[in-house]
Amino acid sequence: MTTPFPLLAKELRRNVDAALLLLRAIPEQQAAQARAPGKWSPKQVIGHLIDSAANNHQRFVRAQQGPTLVFPAYAQDHWVMSQHYEARPWDELTGFWHGYNLHLAHVIEHIPEALRIVPCSIGADAPVTLGYLVEDYIVHLRHHLGQVRALP
Repeated sequence: MTTPFPLLAKELRRNVDAALLLLRAIPEQQAAQARAPGKWSPKQVIGHLIDSAANNHQRFVRAQQGPTLVFPAYAQDHWVMSQHYEARPWDELTGFWHGYNLHLAHVIEHIPEALRIVPCSIGADAPVTLGYLVEDYIVHLRHHLGQVRALP
């Protein structure tokens, strides 16, 4: 049995609300510091999650338009580096990330269950369903929140 979209939306809201409190407790200086050489800083991780929200927002909406979705791949390092997240104030980044995810939860909540099986092709990856994309989005978000110790 798959989780209905309204319950996935509720889970997303719960995760981002709880994580926001933990993220806001991270001092600005620590948020700008890479976790290790060659790794992203918390600012860049949250920037990556903003990019993920932006890409998945498009996917979640466009997959509802037609019988299939074909979408380009996401070059995550390019997106993070070209947007200079490390130069943004931490409270602005976390606020934007939180608000964007609340909007995505709203979108997810209203996806008709009949569209769960819409095939979605992203880059050269094998097709998956819209339902899989939504569930995987939450798994991905939780993975990265764990990296910055903001996993609720």
